Amino acid sequence: MKTTLLAIALILVAAFWRIATVYHPALFNVAPVTALAFCGAVYLRNWRWCLVPLAALGFSDLWLNHYHATVFGYTWTFTEMLLRAGCVGVAIGFGRLVALRPSVTNLLSGTIGSSLVFYFVTNTASWAADAYYPGTGAGWWQALTLGHPEFPPTLWFFRNTLAGDLLFTGLFVGAMAFAAERNRAWRLAKT
Repeated sequence: MKTTLLAIALILVAAFWRIATVYHPALFNVAPVTALAFCGAVYLRNWRWCLVPLAALGFSDLWLNHYHATVFGYTWTFTEMLLRAGCVGVAIGFGRLVALRPSVTNLLSGTIGSSLVFYFVTNTASWAADAYYPGTGAGWWQALTLGHPEFPPTLWFFRNTLAGDLLFTGLFVGAMAFAAERNRAWRLAKT
């Protein structure tokens, strides 16, 4: 029970982190929600807990969409929000696979895979829908690397996504290991 409460607290903190980082440009696109969706699927056996990061993503997307409209004059479409939710769903699927054979290598592979799926899906969707990008291979490459000139390069956003996913996965795994060890020590002390 304590382990589940700890996991839920980490998920909620991550959702608020996502909103708070918008005010610090160096932290744009640090994506703890994806990392915690992945880790939640690895560690939590009740599938309903996987809905918490999706709800956190939806709530934070609505707020961030309002922020982007106000500051940049740019809004996300409902389709873009669904694609991001789909990427979080893929991270949940990766987490379920890793839960079948947990190891450090599989945790690392699942985390990196979740980051790459998010990066490729969201930037490919931008390339397909945004008239700024030519509908060619060069346009797709621009969407994957440079993006729009008024924003930092999309590779910069990917770097932040990957760093955030690795950081928050590490924190989650460490917190779960600490909680499990503490529970084990408490049970041993009672006997």
